[in-house]
Amino acid sequence: INVLLVSRVKLWASAFGGEIKSISAKYSGSQLLQKKYKELEKSVRVEEIDGMKVVKNLSKKMEEMFRKKKEAIRRLVEAAEEAHLQHEENPELQYEYFNAVLINEVDEEGNNVELGGEFVLEPNEHFNNLSVNLSLSVVQVPTNMYNKDPAIVNGVYWSEALNKVFVDNFEKDPSLIWQYFGSAKGFFRQYPGVKWHPDEHGVIAFDCRNRKWYIQAATSPKDVVILVDVSGSMKGLRLTIARQTVSSILDTLGDDDFFNIIAYNQEIHYVEPCLNGTLVRADRNNKAHFREHLDKLFAKGIGLLGDALTEAFTILSDFNQTGHGSVCSQAIMLVTDGATQMYDDVFAKFNWPDRKVRIFPYLIGRESAFADNMKWMACANKGYFSQISTLADVQENVMRYLHVMSRPKVIDHEHDTVWTEAYMDSTGSIIKGPSLMTTVAMPVFSTKNETVSLCGILLGVVGTDIPLQELMKIIPKHLLGIHGYAFAITNNGYILTHPDLRPLYQKGQKRRKPNYSSVDLSEVEWEDKDDFLRNAMVNRKTGTFSMEVKKTVDKGKRLLKMHNDYYYTEVKGTPFSVGVALSRGHGKFFFRGNVSVEAGLHDLEQPDVALADEWTYCNTDEYYEHRSLSQIQAIKLYLTGRKPLIKCDRELIQEVLFDAVVTAPLEAYWTGLALNKSENSDKGVEIAYLGTRTGLSRTNLFVVQEDLSNQDFLTAEDKEGVFNADHFPLWYKRAAEQVPGTFVYSIPFGGNENKSVVLASTAIQLLDDRKSPIVASVGIQMNLNFFQRKFWTASRQCAALDGKCTISCDNEDIKCYLIDNNGFILVTEDYSQTGEFFGEVEAAVMTKLLLIGSFKRINLYDYQALCREYAGSSDSGHCLSHPFSIVKWLLTELVMFLLEFNLYSWWHVDLSVKGQGKTMLVPCDTEYPAFVSERTIKETTGNIDCEGCVRSFVIQQIPSSNLFMVVVDNKCDCSSTLPVSMDPIEIMYILVKLKFQKDRKRPESCHPFHPEENAMECGGAAGLSAPLTGALLSLLATLFTR
Repeated sequence: INVLLVSRVKLWASAFGGEIKSISAKYSGSQLLQKKYKELEKSVRVEEIDGMKVVKNLSKKMEEMFRKKKEAIRRLVEAAEEAHLQHEENPELQYEYFNAVLINEVDEEGNNVELGGEFVLEPNEHFNNLSVNLSLSVVQVPTNMYNKDPAIVNGVYWSEALNKVFVDNFEKDPSLIWQYFGSAKGFFRQYPGVKWHPDEHGVIAFDCRNRKWYIQAATSPKDVVILVDVSGSMKGLRLTIARQTVSSILDTLGDDDFFNIIAYNQEIHYVEPCLNGTLVRADRNNKAHFREHLDKLFAKGIGLLGDALTEAFTILSDFNQTGHGSVCSQAIMLVTDGATQMYDDVFAKFNWPDRKVRIFPYLIGRESAFADNMKWMACANKGYFSQISTLADVQENVMRYLHVMSRPKVIDHEHDTVWTEAYMDSTGSIIKGPSLMTTVAMPVFSTKNETVSLCGILLGVVGTDIPLQELMKIIPKHLLGIHGYAFAITNNGYILTHPDLRPLYQKGQKRRKPNYSSVDLSEVEWEDKDDFLRNAMVNRKTGTFSMEVKKTVDKGKRLLKMHNDYYYTEVKGTPFSVGVALSRGHGKFFFRGNVSVEAGLHDLEQPDVALADEWTYCNTDEYYEHRSLSQIQAIKLYLTGRKPLIKCDRELIQEVLFDAVVTAPLEAYWTGLALNKSENSDKGVEIAYLGTRTGLSRTNLFVVQEDLSNQDFLTAEDKEGVFNADHFPLWYKRAAEQVPGTFVYSIPFGGNENKSVVLASTAIQLLDDRKSPIVASVGIQMNLNFFQRKFWTASRQCAALDGKCTISCDNEDIKCYLIDNNGFILVTEDYSQTGEFFGEVEAAVMTKLLLIGSFKRINLYDYQALCREYAGSSDSGHCLSHPFSIVKWLLTELVMFLLEFNLYSWWHVDLSVKGQGKTMLVPCDTEYPAFVSERTIKETTGNIDCEGCVRSFVIQQIPSSNLFMVVVDNKCDCSSTLPVSMDPIEIMYILVKLKFQKDRKRPESCHPFHPEENAMECGGAAGLSAPLTGALLSLLATLFTR
């Protein structure tokens, strides 16, 4: 490449760099702000943040918050048990209650329908603006149950006593949201009262008894083997009912339970052959995997139940000895259309006299020829017998086993508190907009004398939801620095809250990913290959850990590399652990400055000032009269009110006042620029903005709102561009990683492809050394055309006196590009390429830049991605025997990488060409690249050989920026080079995941059996024939005399 061009490019780069920096510095006011903080350098105190202290304080606050919720439900348990004790069952009882579906409904004559009644509802902000009744609860009864069933009417009648407690609880702790009682009879009482709406089929399928919180509170952790009869007699409808029964049993298993499914005829078939002889955790992925295999069962041959029972007992015993399972209750579920004998020899060998494994036989079909044998099995092994003759009977019959398994807990009268993992409120009619929450629940027992001695009766479960936003509010964000964050996990290692958890398919959509509630910490902190951090937290340890991390920002397209220090500890009284991550360097320092309250408030109340929406400067939720206050009003009340009741973060407020005073001169400076007509005449600069470490921001518009090229910037629409519950704005984060005094430029990637602006921002440091905290960031939004014109003007310059340049970017034989440090194009002659990745446009040049080390490719992993799959192409049936065949790579063809950033426009690609018809989005794991420039390159030249034709290029850094000018000669056709793509590829290792059980901490309490339990209540016992009863009694006699 000729020397002239190299020197010319250098000239253009420095001309453009100088021009754009002076515009950015002038309009952002960066030098003025730097000076203002510098003046105060001597009067402020810089401190290193003690991460351990921060995490311990956070844990204490969380513990306190959770304790309050726990007290609220304990009061409900006491009230419910007392009310039930006083109530006499009355099968004739008539009682008009408020049915959640029927309230305010009228018949054709305009009269209230039965169980409807007039029910006052008012919109309430605290409940997402839903219309609720704060003095009464409503009762929901599943569609498949009779509203006036005497058992339900009696339960509803005595549980009215909870209304008063619901109201008291809400007054004591106004941060409570839904409180409820789920009855063992199937009804669900919910406070505050709210109207429920059926789905399009007129059905409300919600049954509180198969919700996780109910099952977890009612039973102890369990190991379960499900035996399904697939002999010839099970053909047709029976097999369909059997599948549904197994599926319903799976619904009742949770993350603390373990299971396997065996199909038997004359042979034993593990439904998943790769998992023979063991049990796996009943998490969402494993259950879904087994469900797929259920559809492949077909009936033939004869059924040898004895062998199947032997296998089931053997697995339970072996697995229990490994210590990996629930190490608590054990059960065998038997789904069959009959048993020709009693198999007492098998039970005598494996289960008597202790009867540690309960047997739950489900007789499929209408015939009851073999019912007696199956009833006997249940009664002889502390189980329960059910007959299921239609699909409609499945749910109700499967539920019964839970109440049998809960007996020891009831007799022990142990009110264990349970906490669920993070989930989204699924009562769609209830909460608009998805918000993650955890539920704390506690069982309610009958305290009547006869029930305790008999078989222990579970009345139901009470619970309350805790939105995880409540947790976010107590995180001291100002102490965590620009890249720092807090996170919490459950005893199973699942994320409760973490800034990288993405539970939805796409921003703005309400669709949840199927496995959002079981994302493991190791899937977001994936650089920790040995799970050190995860396992220490699961085992409730307190300690520290550090590692290099790569965090993606800007919809996953850009990369920040940093070194994180993690601090973690347990949250007492809960199964959760909490951690804090601080990034090394500026992220470990905080400084304190002081100003008078008067000066601070005066500057804080200026119209151009805003405070971070989701940060808690003051707690305005605690008292009703504070709810309508903005954070700034709350701060004012706190500082000037007489005896204000409001609780605030004194330290944060002190610093936010300080920042308000230091940044105040910028307002006058910006106003001066805006008023000066000779400045910014072509309206190229549209907005100036700043943010400080305390979440304070100021903005100034240089053009009227309507003329803004990007209306979303700095509004709540622009999630990554504002201070948020778990992150600093993107422009702030990226500026912090630039060399101080230089600007970072970028075109925002918008969902609406908003390519019409360029953002420039720079960080303001307090001191000149490496330990300096970054105190603020300032920047501007420019119109893209304005920015590009500056570039083309600079690239026409030359040293010729007559102004006639021999070479410029206008020439046909060269192409000029301006790209950023992640390889995205800001300026090019072909306007449609703006914002695209350079490797897609100039593949040969990008390949060479990677080769010579000017840019680096970094591989990243996303374990919450979504891929397109052709419906009906699932072939996970065969067992992969060779370990290496397990990791198979699927071509990008199939992958739709929706990492919520909707990559490029191939969202709209018509994928139905394969003839398979429909495609669907399924959760998957992907690997994808990000590209970063090496800071050391100031200028580089290179030659590329394109099929014998040599093409040359120059890359030159633009001074004081993150930009590079790339000039390529145009004389060769290099289009045959494969594009350097940012598309992800899917990684497949389903079976490795199934086999590989990560560390988890078992729940503390376990109630597998109780010596006083009456096992005669075993389902249909009334119908036992005389000889059977005799056989059973003699058997029991021998058991108890042994």
